Amino acid sequence: MLLLITVIIFIQGVEPGRNQVSPGVSEEEAERSSAHHCHLHHLHRHTVVLWGRSKDELHQRIYSQTPPRNWEGQAPHMYGEIIHSSLVLLYNSHTQGSHEHFLVLFSFHLLILSLDHSKQDFIYEGILPLSGLSFQPVSLDHNVSHSPHVFETSSPMMESKVFICPSAAELQQWLQHLKDRRYKSMTRPMSPSQCALSYLLPCDEHWKREELKTYLMHAPIWQWEGSPIQHMGQPGYLSMVHIINTQNQGLQERLMVLFPHDVLLLSIDSKVLNIRYEGRLPRHSIKAVERSALPGQMEFELIGELLEPLLISCAHQEDYWSWIFQLQQPDRNSHVTVSHAAPPLVPKLQRSKKESQEPIIL
Repeated sequence: MLLLITVIIFIQGVEPGRNQVSPGVSEEEAERSSAHHCHLHHLHRHTVVLWGRSKDELHQRIYSQTPPRNWEGQAPHMYGEIIHSSLVLLYNSHTQGSHEHFLVLFSFHLLILSLDHSKQDFIYEGILPLSGLSFQPVSLDHNVSHSPHVFETSSPMMESKVFICPSAAELQQWLQHLKDRRYKSMTRPMSPSQCALSYLLPCDEHWKREELKTYLMHAPIWQWEGSPIQHMGQPGYLSMVHIINTQNQGLQERLMVLFPHDVLLLSIDSKVLNIRYEGRLPRHSIKAVERSALPGQMEFELIGELLEPLLISCAHQEDYWSWIFQLQQPDRNSHVTVSHAAPPLVPKLQRSKKESQEPIIL
C-alpha cells in the first residue's frame, strides 16, 4: 500500500493548482516571488500615467460613451480588450521632430491617439489592423536627441510610422505584444461580427458609403500594388458593380472606387472579411460609353487605350448615373484618344474562382 502511494505521488509530481518550483528554490520563496510580481502589476495599473489618471482610468476614458475627438468608425469597445498601452513619441522623418502620443493595442488593432493637454483629452489619429503591419526596431540619426529605443510599423498600404519609447523595457514590451497579437490575427479566423466590413456591405445607404471610404484608407488590402492608397487622394464615389470582359465573357463582382486620378477595382471574399486588389485604371485614359439605363439593364462600357472593353453593370440607377457623370467629364475625354501615358494596370479578370478564394497574406 505504501509503495502504491509513493508511485502515485511520483507520477503526479506537483499537486494540481500549485506552480512548479525550480530546483534550489523553496515553495515559500516561489510564492513570495509570485505575490511580488502580482503586487507590481497591480501598482503598475494604478500608477499615474497622464493628467493625474492611471492606465485603467485612461482605458475607461477610451471606452466611454463619448469617444475621443474626431473618432471614426465603430465604437472603441467593439475592438475588444486593451492588451497594452503607453505614452510614446511619434517621430516625423521629414522635420526630424516628434510629438507625444498615446498608443493603444487592442486584440487585433493598433490605435493612435494624439493629446490635447489643455482639455486633458485624446484626439483620434487612426487605427491600424495588425494583420497588415510589420514591426521592427530601428535606429535613428545620431545627431537627433531622443531615446534610442525606437520601433517602426510599416505596410504596403501606408507610410511607415516610427515610435520612440521611453525605455528599453517598454520597447521590448511593445515588440513582444505586437508580435504575439499579429500572429494571432493571422492564424485565428475572424468572424463577421469582428469585422466592420460586413456591416458596410452592401453599401446601399449614404452613411455606409462614407464609412466604407474611411475604412478603405486604413484596412489591409491583399496583393496591393503600387504606392500606398493614401497617396491616391480622397475617394469620391464607390459602389458594387458587376464587370464583364467583352473578350472573355467573364462576370465578376467588384467594388469600384473613384479617386481623383484613378478608378480602383477591389474584390471582397465570400465571407465579407477581406479585400483584395484587382487593378486600377487612370481616369485620363478611360471613357464611359452609355449602353442602357433601363431597369435591370443599367450598363455602361469602359473603353480606353491598351484596355480591353469592360462592360459595367450597376444594381441601382443612382450608381449608374453617378459613374456616367464622373467618367464622362470633358477635361478627361479630350485626352482619351491621344494620351501617351503608361498603360493602365488592367484588372485581373482571368483569376479562377478557386484562386480568388485562397488568400495570400501580404
